[in-house]
Amino acid sequence: MADDKNIESRRVDAVQPSDAEGGDAELRMGCRSCCNGDGPRGKLHCYNYLEDIPGGYADDDMVEVQFKNTRKGFYKNSTNINLAIGDMVAVEAMPGHDIGQVTLTGALVRLQMRKANVKPDAEVRRIFRKARQNDLEKYEEARARENDTMIRARKIAEDLKLNMKIGDVEFQGDGNKAIFYYIADERVDFRQLIKILAETFKVRIEMKQIGARQEAGRIGGIGPCGRPLCCSSWMTNFVSVATSAARYQDISLNPQKLAGQCAKLKCCLNFEVDTYVESLKRLPERNVRLETADSTYYHFKTDIFKREITYSTDKNIPANLVTIDAARAFEIIAMNKAGEKPLQLQRDGTPDKNEKKYNDILDQDNLNRFDNKKKKKRRPDKQRNRQNADQAADGNKASSPQATDEQRQEKRQERRPQQQQQQRDGGNRRQGKGGNPQGDDRQRRNNGGNERRQRRDNGGKPRGEGGDESRPQQPEAPQS
Repeated sequence: MADDKNIESRRVDAVQPSDAEGGDAELRMGCRSCCNGDGPRGKLHCYNYLEDIPGGYADDDMVEVQFKNTRKGFYKNSTNINLAIGDMVAVEAMPGHDIGQVTLTGALVRLQMRKANVKPDAEVRRIFRKARQNDLEKYEEARARENDTMIRARKIAEDLKLNMKIGDVEFQGDGNKAIFYYIADERVDFRQLIKILAETFKVRIEMKQIGARQEAGRIGGIGPCGRPLCCSSWMTNFVSVATSAARYQDISLNPQKLAGQCAKLKCCLNFEVDTYVESLKRLPERNVRLETADSTYYHFKTDIFKREITYSTDKNIPANLVTIDAARAFEIIAMNKAGEKPLQLQRDGTPDKNEKKYNDILDQDNLNRFDNKKKKKRRPDKQRNRQNADQAADGNKASSPQATDEQRQEKRQERRPQQQQQQRDGGNRRQGKGGNPQGDDRQRRNNGGNERRQRRDNGGKPRGEGGDESRPQQPEAPQS
């Protein structure tokens, strides 16, 4: 068990050289957790499943070396140097030498060469040695110049009015050559640009055109699915994507939804299109009409994986939608070809597929749920308070200056009996308590007012004067 741990630690040390050795951090970075620490993993790396085969079966003198970005090369280990994945090596270049990292060794390299379309008779360059300290120092100095070189090259291309974008610059390990990666929508004549760049930077210039997808994969980013871009994580080659892939999958042809960060159609449109194409072969064609005894039905939509088709009685709008399975559709098509018309599309006793099988309590499927404002139910106490407030408002409205005379008169008549009753009750309470000076004064004033009214009615005479004259005379009864 201890020996296994020691072997594992040696593998990790071989995969990730220390910073003192000048190891490239970008090339060292990989997912060791998913590959048991066997080396850096990513879209440009493959698992060497032939490594553990004994007897020298997996031995080979070809080595795969990776440089900056996605550039790879296959070199021959002619001097039989003991190399492991992650070692920095100096390889033959034209001119001089270049510095790269070993990413694959053994017999699996031959398969990778075949995948990369390397011809058997192509010239194969050699591996010189493992990178020394002075080689790594030169390599770091050359890499430190890349950013400034790219900015100055963009300025020169802009002065020459060239319709191109220089996306990146890669210096060779010895600093004698520079590769300029550019993007252009059309053909560009950059002969004058190469002359100016060679005079400015005093290096050999190589121009390499890349596409928008390659640039997105080089820069990286997060896609709308929330995961890293496929082109920067695992995709190694790019297949052309057409809008027909979206049509097969019934995806809306919206350019803003179908385009990725590279402004091209998303690569993921091709991932499932083959499954859709195979499934559509087992379904009836969309231009076929189904004839019944009462109407003609046209294709409206298809659920490919459930193998269900929805038909409508109108070509342009959904009307009288009926959903049937593919077997029933083929059955009706055969009946129509024989001159027969069924009474209905569905089989007898088949429930309607368009009928909702659940109650949407929260109304989540309704598109107009935000337009219709629901009225809140009032509680009984709140409703009672509301009625009292309405009554008070009606009273204020009746007593306002804008109220009519009739309303005021009615209000007075309603209040008068209540006021008189209150006065009587108050007087009785005061008399029952043994007398109240204030109540007595109020009673005397009321009595004085009554006497004055009686005087006015009797012509100014006080009550009791004039004998019976003050009293209303009653008619005499007729004598018998």
